[in-house]
Amino acid sequence: MTTLAGKSPLTWALHISVALLVLAWLFPTAGLFVSSFRTADQISASGWWRSLFPVEQSIQLRTVPDTAQTEEGGMFVIAGDLFPEERDVQIIAWGVTSRAVAAYRPGETAILRNGGEITVTAAGEYRWQNPEPIQSRRGRRVFVTAKLPPQFTLRNYHNALFNPDNVEGMGQAFLNSFTVTIPATVIPILIAAFAAYALAWIEFPGRVLLVTAIVGLLVVPLQLAFIPLLKLHLWAGIGKGYIGVWLAHTGFGLPMAIYLLRNYIAFLPRDIIENARIDGATEFQIFLRLVLPLSLPALASFSIFQFLWVWNDLLVAKVFLV
Repeated sequence: MTTLAGKSPLTWALHISVALLVLAWLFPTAGLFVSSFRTADQISASGWWRSLFPVEQSIQLRTVPDTAQTEEGGMFVIAGDLFPEERDVQIIAWGVTSRAVAAYRPGETAILRNGGEITVTAAGEYRWQNPEPIQSRRGRRVFVTAKLPPQFTLRNYHNALFNPDNVEGMGQAFLNSFTVTIPATVIPILIAAFAAYALAWIEFPGRVLLVTAIVGLLVVPLQLAFIPLLKLHLWAGIGKGYIGVWLAHTGFGLPMAIYLLRNYIAFLPRDIIENARIDGATEFQIFLRLVLPLSLPALASFSIFQFLWVWNDLLVAKVFLV
């Protein structure tokens, strides 16, 4: 039964389900991307979907220190701007103690305990005056509740990649991840492609038993092999290095790779393989010129899964690298 549009209700349901799944993955990704350009204060104050609108935040700020005070008409004055880099700030309330962060409205004057008074305007300009010299090396704390305009910056990327305060820097961490992931993806694909072709199209004794053993290795937990494999690597002199972690990921990924590629290659048209053999092509030529181009979808699928698995893995790297 089809609708007037020519599609069955099941087809429309499938399309709607796929669209919902795409949106379910797209929204968090878009939110993460937008948040990467926002400041930490704005991220904590509102969701990424409000990144284009002013954000109401409660912030603790400080005036300039006492070295900037001047004497005006017998009063010692410190004046300045709480938001020197922002011109679209609108202060809603402010205070001078953490117990009363919204005790005053913009333009009102607060009487300080140690003498003097301070006034803060809606734009963030303040005037702190005292009949005695002001003593405050770090400046006075002012608690402000204000609407701040949207802020976008590349500082998050700079801090993540180049800030020396990070442990070795995120830039070095990215390089380490790529150094582990790329070879750990390429090596098992190369080995698995040759093995899958041999198990699918080359007759040799024990082929069925070998396929059964590979399938059986899929159920072996990788945590079970950590200790004996690490001892083997240390005995061979490749432990705690990149070669060791590459071989570990290769060993853990090969059973699945061979199993998937073998099942795909085995269903390639037999006529193509047999005609190539009749024409005198060697097994290597058949594999290189026929099987590999026809197997690109399977190779690409496994490459994506292997890359993501190695990239997201930390346990294997901790055991065999750190």
